[in-house]
Amino acid sequence: MTPTPSLLDVSELEPAAERVRQLLEQLDRILLGRSELHRMVLVGVLSRGHILLEGLPGVGKTALVKALGELMSLQFNRVQFTPDLMPGDILGNHILQDTDSGRREMTFQPGPIFTNILLADEINRASPKTQSAMLEAMQERCVTMLGVTRPLPDPFFVLASQNPIELEGTYPLPEAQLDRFLFKLHVGDVQAEVLEQIISSRRRGEAPKTDFQLTGEQLAELFAVMERIFLPKPVSRYIARLVAATHPGGGEATEAVNQYVSYGASPRAAIAMAEASRACALIAGRPTVGFEDVRAVAAAVLNHRMILNYKSRFDRVSTRDVIDGLLESLDETGLDLPSDMQVTATGEAS
Repeated sequence: MTPTPSLLDVSELEPAAERVRQLLEQLDRILLGRSELHRMVLVGVLSRGHILLEGLPGVGKTALVKALGELMSLQFNRVQFTPDLMPGDILGNHILQDTDSGRREMTFQPGPIFTNILLADEINRASPKTQSAMLEAMQERCVTMLGVTRPLPDPFFVLASQNPIELEGTYPLPEAQLDRFLFKLHVGDVQAEVLEQIISSRRRGEAPKTDFQLTGEQLAELFAVMERIFLPKPVSRYIARLVAATHPGGGEATEAVNQYVSYGASPRAAIAMAEASRACALIAGRPTVGFEDVRAVAAAVLNHRMILNYKSRFDRVSTRDVIDGLLESLDETGLDLPSDMQVTATGEAS
């Protein structure tokens, strides 16, 4: 049985929270008008999860991932996914080489997946065979070829992008692969004020240089602090109830869930929500997860894990509509307390 980690001391939490705030400030300085997106991406990285970014071309998806790698001193590789891309182009290949003794041996040449951050650009353009090659790497953090399993660098993240409008020549990601992404985040358009600031202060759209960079040791310390963020039992119970309520016919499922959802979220969603909530608490400088942290990450965790039926299309009901209804209807404590009573994360009513 895994021992319960000791509670964080303020002297440990404050430096970690300050480093996270510095990271967010630098991302906001490099890419304008994306503060909430930057916060959610950083939550995903601190949770050691993979992230799917959906947005139109030119909205800064690649620039965001590249900036994140530079700020966190992580190796970054980018792969442009195309229909003719083969699994070996990502994972690596065995090649025949001459040895010093004059013999020929098969030598493994690692592919671009052997990195800290892999940007899988337009991942839905690759064939199902190539997409399936990513499954082991995303779940097990290793690659197996010819019976030999090789670990990937630590940490390892996949930040994938997909274009929501160009559907010709694309292969929708299977549910098994979508479920391995911690978050699915929508990268929307920027406002006119932000565009004016970009074109007036940045020639050719080039981002400013930064002199801030986390060291490998500081990044390891952030992950260590994350491990010790406390998840109270009432909050973990709320997460479990929320995920269970995404399934039609469940005891706490809403009318919208029963009417529009074919399949609810998997247990992996509950695990993802717990870890992401810890990261939210760290960014806020709190040693304990609160209900507000769960609500902040719920949509990003659930929006790609719930499968809606055909009726939702006719009624123009989106996954976000269903999730918002769940968050509004599900009582945090499960105690059906009066609305004027406030409940803390420890379950105490006031």
